[in-house]
Amino acid sequence: MFFRKPAQIPDADKALPGRDAPIPTAQEHHVSGHPLKGPYPDGLQTAMFGLGCFWGAEKMFWQLPGVHVTAVGYAAGMTPNPTYEEVCSGMTGHNEVVLVVFDPAKISYADLLKTFWEGHDPTQGMRQGNDVGTQYRSGIYVFDSKQRDTAEASKAKYQYALTDRGYGPITTEILDAPEFYFAEDYHQQYLSKNPAGYCGLGGTGVTCAIGTGATADA
Repeated sequence: MFFRKPAQIPDADKALPGRDAPIPTAQEHHVSGHPLKGPYPDGLQTAMFGLGCFWGAEKMFWQLPGVHVTAVGYAAGMTPNPTYEEVCSGMTGHNEVVLVVFDPAKISYADLLKTFWEGHDPTQGMRQGNDVGTQYRSGIYVFDSKQRDTAEASKAKYQYALTDRGYGPITTEILDAPEFYFAEDYHQQYLSKNPAGYCGLGGTGVTCAIGTGATADA
């Protein structure tokens, strides 16, 4: 996860072709035991975020009270049903993302955004720390207009906080939620299966622009 990758998303005509069938993945969440792909209980909502290495990013969210299930995967690119190796090549356009299914009666979307903003440095462009490449970009993928409004408002508040502390512009993309492709089995809840596994996020000592005190109400 450390070798240098392209810093620009490829044109659609140059993206890898992918495949028609989804790649195999886990059936259950390794921590909660809930079905990874559902069905989910009535009343739950879905969020999607990209904030660097998806191993640590997922751990941040599955630990939150009110989160029913999380899954890692690939989204916001062109290649259908990509593999991890294809995404790492930089030739799919996909981001490493976390799908979060949550109970809005127990945790708000704004609370999820707080974890998102304060869990990584959203000013780094096509990288996150030592992890360089388009698959490590910062992204919020919204499922409805309410999520978009909340995300845009929180971005403005965190930008104000960052600017006040001398940091540059936020590079986070905010897009309508694209199709989510589940990553391979071994990536799902990776840091639960491999407690000593490295990731620059998720409680492993990362220091970022927001995480060092530039906080704002989401």
